[in-house]
Amino acid sequence: MSAALLEAHDLCAMANGRNLVQAVSFSVAAGDRLAIIGPNGAGKTTLLRMLSGMLRPSSGEVKLGGRGLDRISAAERALHIAVVGQTDQPDPRLAVIDYVELGRVPHAGLRRRREERDIAVEALRRTGLLPLLGRTVGSLSGGERQRAQLARAIAQQPKILFLDEPTNHLDPRARGELLDLVAGFEMTVIAVLHDLALVAPFATRVAVMNHARLQALAAPREALAQQLIREIFGIDVLRLRHPTEDRELTVFEVPNRAAPPS
Repeated sequence: MSAALLEAHDLCAMANGRNLVQAVSFSVAAGDRLAIIGPNGAGKTTLLRMLSGMLRPSSGEVKLGGRGLDRISAAERALHIAVVGQTDQPDPRLAVIDYVELGRVPHAGLRRRREERDIAVEALRRTGLLPLLGRTVGSLSGGERQRAQLARAIAQQPKILFLDEPTNHLDPRARGELLDLVAGFEMTVIAVLHDLALVAPFATRVAVMNHARLQALAAPREALAQQLIREIFGIDVLRLRHPTEDRELTVFEVPNRAAPPS
């Protein structure tokens, strides 16, 4: 079993006397892609913010490589952790290449200027944005902007990439393409995901949150089991054979609660 890269020990968060996250403990190994799921208000984003060091827990501890995250300076954390959030608002006047190169700020002075630019260019290539490097951020589509945010995070060369609902505001095809892209980066990823249909193709493990508590931590098929999903989300999970391909389809559907005809 791989040694833990990130550990959460009895994490709690409170605000205005209300528990946002309560007694959550688990570990993440190098190379894991952990999806955090749960209904609205379950504590998903609060948990991600504590794991990434953006929010100090009310109690409990996060460890990165065996060291307490609260004992690692923000500058040093930035060498290991990159975050793509829901509210990132880059200056629309920035050229895409300059925006992506901001991911190199934590490494300032460690490489020559030319090497820094080469890393940013490679991040743009990996996210399919190389032809747009001279465009301004404000001229990008929603999907292109999400890819630019990923490119900036990749240029940071983190050990762990945190994503907070990265597929919001994207069309269905773009959502799958974005997560396929992230899965191909071969790095440790912790992502809050809203669309359950995207979880199994992307994640190696799934953390299921409900009422501020961790309800399950398992492989996708177990975490997306019918009983658990019905209990937490109030929806059904249907597993069907694809009509034209040799694979299984997972469908999430709201149960029909209409009264039977008399």
